[in-house]
Amino acid sequence: MNELLTKEQVFEALKPIQDPELSVSIVDLGLIYNVEFQNDGKKILVEMTLTSPGCPVGPQLMAAVHTKAASLSGIEDAEVKLVWTPKWDPKTMASEEAKDQLGIF
Repeated sequence: MNELLTKEQVFEALKPIQDPELSVSIVDLGLIYNVEFQNDGKKILVEMTLTSPGCPVGPQLMAAVHTKAASLSGIEDAEVKLVWTPKWDPKTMASEEAKDQLGIF
């Protein structure tokens, strides 16, 4: 595991990336499911989902996550894995801030 970089720091680094259709952070939406360090912390694997399987900005979001993850200190390689399980549910996965922005109560 990368001792210089934590999962929390990765989530914070990804927070500025917004879903352009919703104008909400993908981290706040709960689209980032997991961050894993591999190869003695030199590689980062980010597991994420999209708001729907037909999300038109999916490739754009995945590319933005890859670019940001690969640019982090000590990271030599990054991989973004798209997962569909569990199914994304903003009522249970989004932050309170995102729920407020989306009007979910």
